[in-house]
Amino acid sequence: MPISGEIHERVAYPGGVPSGLPLVILLTGFTDAGSAVSGLIDHLAETTDPQPVLVFDNDLLLDFRARRPVLTFDQDHIAEFKPARLELSLAHDALGRPFLLLAGYEPDFAWNAFADVVLDFAAEYDVSTVTWVHSIAMPVPHTRPIGVTASGNRAELTAAHSVWRPRTQVPGTAGHLLEYRFVQAERSVASFVLLVPHYLADTEYPDAVLTAAEKVMAATGLVLLTDALRDKRAEYLERVDEQVRDNEELAQMVRTLEHRYDSYMSGLELEDEAPVGFDERSLPSADELAAELERFLATRQGGDEDKNGRI
Repeated sequence: MPISGEIHERVAYPGGVPSGLPLVILLTGFTDAGSAVSGLIDHLAETTDPQPVLVFDNDLLLDFRARRPVLTFDQDHIAEFKPARLELSLAHDALGRPFLLLAGYEPDFAWNAFADVVLDFAAEYDVSTVTWVHSIAMPVPHTRPIGVTASGNRAELTAAHSVWRPRTQVPGTAGHLLEYRFVQAERSVASFVLLVPHYLADTEYPDAVLTAAEKVMAATGLVLLTDALRDKRAEYLERVDEQVRDNEELAQMVRTLEHRYDSYMSGLELEDEAPVGFDERSLPSADELAAELERFLATRQGGDEDKNGRI
């Protein structure tokens, strides 16, 4: 097991890192429904000019055979190699205000050592708040706002934002470990789990990215540029609604989800069922819904798809 000093390299930042900044944590890994986390990482990379302060060592933290790096093969040679990145950076919001951003892959190894590095850095620079976001697939309609389950020790945010508060056991992530350790250290922590429509969970869903950005702003007071995300969301939802109108089975499924969601949000429960809005019984599976959306995906223009054919 490597010690904390071996898994990262500190990068000199001109002028030094200010104290008392908010820390935003975005780690891809176990779940990323709607590409909420990876999409927000890409968006912040383009709009907040993150400059690395800590760079983590892939050889010690990443299982390359489980998550192979991407390379570009050009006819007869390897033209480009893109290793994964996990960095803690100093970034700036739309008003020029600095914040700390821990973004990249979830470590496969050395979670405790990783957490020690992050907590030590947070203590050294006396971070003001810690905010992290991830997303899971749920049987909810795309025609309603994306709900969240909020956790941490900021009761006002949990009360204001959390629409689903289960008591359950779930597979842990490095983000959960950081939340747990930060709360133990009496730092101000807020976590948001986005509840993304399960039939859109394998797509790049702009509304999930936008909602993630909005939750970060609500918890930190930062101002992030979101106009491009809103434009993408409008176009995406227009295409999905068009597909739903053309498929009665899909339309019926959405109406059923809407009814259950609205009943749940009204504090009601259907007889002989779990709390409405989050019960998958009698609903098509995600695979079945993916098949229903196949024509939608196939008829999209090539410019609207990424290299993997995702929305």
